[in-house]
Amino acid sequence: MCARHRGSYWTYLVTNERNGTLCVGVTNSIQRRIWQHKAKQIEGFTKQYGLNLLAYFEEFRDPTSAISREKEINGWLRRKKLA
Repeated sequence: MCARHRGSYWTYLVTNERNGTLCVGVTNSIQRRIWQHKAKQIEGFTKQYGLNLLAYFEEFRDPTSAISREKEINGWLRRKKLA
């Protein structure tokens, strides 16, 4: 396995305080990614809606598992994500 693929991968759910908009993502550094969301460094949906609060996360040993879980969670209805 290549050195850059060792370690942890994270599937996470972020939200905001205003209206509870949700977004699911994957990263190899949960701390860095949440800091990026809080600092509004990531262009797009999360920046537009001010999604900077970590609501949920799961750790995986390989990126394929983390991406599969992200796709699974994205397929859920909002009420299931909130639960």
